[in-house]
Amino acid sequence: MKLPTDFYLIKEVSQIARDLLGKYLFTNINGEVSGGFIVETEAYAGIVDKASHAFGNRKTNRTKTMYENGGIAYVYLCYGIHEMLNVVTSVEGEPHAVLIRAINPTEGIELMLERRNMPSVKNNLTAGPGSVAKALGISRKMNGFSFLGEEIWIEDRGLIYNNEQIAAVPRVGVAYAKEDALLPYRFYVKGNPYVSKPNR
Repeated sequence: MKLPTDFYLIKEVSQIARDLLGKYLFTNINGEVSGGFIVETEAYAGIVDKASHAFGNRKTNRTKTMYENGGIAYVYLCYGIHEMLNVVTSVEGEPHAVLIRAINPTEGIELMLERRNMPSVKNNLTAGPGSVAKALGISRKMNGFSFLGEEIWIEDRGLIYNNEQIAAVPRVGVAYAKEDALLPYRFYVKGNPYVSKPNR
């Protein structure tokens, strides 16, 4: 069952980032479905978070999607190379987002291998946000797409992790955010092979 709109409107972005672990992310592109369950996320807390694109209430053509009502995709290009999928959360005007950093692939694996130009399944197939987007065929064309639509969506299939199975640690690659770089806003399933390193 697709996650309802209410799931995305919770104001505590770190709670949503944690609760997304174990949820299934899918895309349907030209009738081909691929996806798996989420095993790593990062929370970005809007205008007060120095690591967020919307820090300081920054509004640009890129960030305007973040200010919309939760439950849509925010896709941006990183380093001019990698597409990054984020889940917009909270209410309109509060630009919270959760970066999807890794999934454990379950469906459409051959299609993912083709998109990633990989001969066989290895842990890096969907480890790291750039790998997730490429494997699932996600691009900036999906920016603003609803997670209640038919092209990209997130399902609850009853997979739940308890607190002992989840790590909450600082985010990756946000040293520029100074003290905010130390916030425990990266969540991952301990020991899952698809989590980007380190995953102790």
